[in-house]
Amino acid sequence: MSRALCLQCQRPEKACICAFAVNAANHIDVLVLQHPSEVKQSKGTVTLLQQSLSRCEVIVGENFQDNARLKERLAHYGDNIALLYPSEQARVLSAKSELGARGALSSIKCIILLDGTWKKAYRMFMLNSCLHKLQHIVLPKGINSLYQIRSTKKENALSSLEACCHALAFLEDKPETYQVLLDSFIRFNQFQQAFTKSVK
Repeated sequence: MSRALCLQCQRPEKACICAFAVNAANHIDVLVLQHPSEVKQSKGTVTLLQQSLSRCEVIVGENFQDNARLKERLAHYGDNIALLYPSEQARVLSAKSELGARGALSSIKCIILLDGTWKKAYRMFMLNSCLHKLQHIVLPKGINSLYQIRSTKKENALSSLEACCHALAFLEDKPETYQVLLDSFIRFNQFQQAFTKSVK
């Protein structure tokens, strides 16, 4: 007999994370390209991110070269879209007061995130040349991760939710809006840790 799922987060009712969702009204749109292996990952953070942000879309796949929805979004935003990815040409985000001198960064209307392990995100980036043509942005070093339930050896690694919150906080200059979500993310971590222990 299959377990009853929450209609919102699509997780077993006992593992429902809807209580951790907050109302965060982002002005810059968020588009998440999610690797298929992350869709049912219980430790993933994109479900909570999508439930909390007012403007967040998720497209699942690995190769998006012929994805009609992505093409539509890229055409819609034109030069005002950026990929959050640490490529060699990525610009480091800084306080909005400094963005005025950084050209196109101040006009960003949408950010794209790649949701997957570092290895899978790299593969997604390499497979999709359409992403190479976009402006790339990266978070400054020194942001400590609150993510305790998935480990990585990658330095300065953040979960997709954390990376998105910090990027929006820099670009919109409204850290308080996303601090509420980050605070809830701490409770999400604690819940996941407790739930994992209880089912062992």
